Amino acid sequence: MMPSKRVAVFCAASEEIDPLYSKAAVEVGMLLGRIGAELVYGGARFGLMEATAKGAKESGAHVVGVVPMILEERGRVSSLIDEKINCNNLSDRKDIMLGRSDILVALPGGIGTLDEIFHVMAAATIGYHGKRVVLYNVNGYWDSLVAMLRSSKESGFVRGDMDRYMAVAESIGELEKMILEA
Repeated sequence: MMPSKRVAVFCAASEEIDPLYSKAAVEVGMLLGRIGAELVYGGARFGLMEATAKGAKESGAHVVGVVPMILEERGRVSSLIDEKINCNNLSDRKDIMLGRSDILVALPGGIGTLDEIFHVMAAATIGYHGKRVVLYNVNGYWDSLVAMLRSSKESGFVRGDMDRYMAVAESIGELEKMILEA
């Protein structure tokens, strides 16, 4: 059976973060299973990546891990993956995740997550795809990034309709609605 939606999730692999973010990641994974969606994520067995996969697996979602060689070589691949897609590097991983998804969700994360968000948004601005990235704003995590992007838009540095390729979900209910509408 095909999933109703294929949802790529970008997020932290860090273990050194407030547990409230892990709880939110599990909740996102559970949401995906509840709505019959497929999780497409980076495949690491740490941090919010593992928490999201755990919630997805527990709720019956199909879990796809897009795994760069370096994760494999270092023994950092999650055991929760139903389908593993190997890739050479992080650039390949972003392209595969984008191609394999209907919508992309960004949970809190660091430099890698920011790279993934901007990769998707930059490609959308010049017409490579029409997909959106949704910033799941757990505990106001994305507030400063959203403010910076809005300021860039107001100053003329961001062209086009930013709301076409980026959205902000303030609650799990808002996130669910955005996923289902994708």
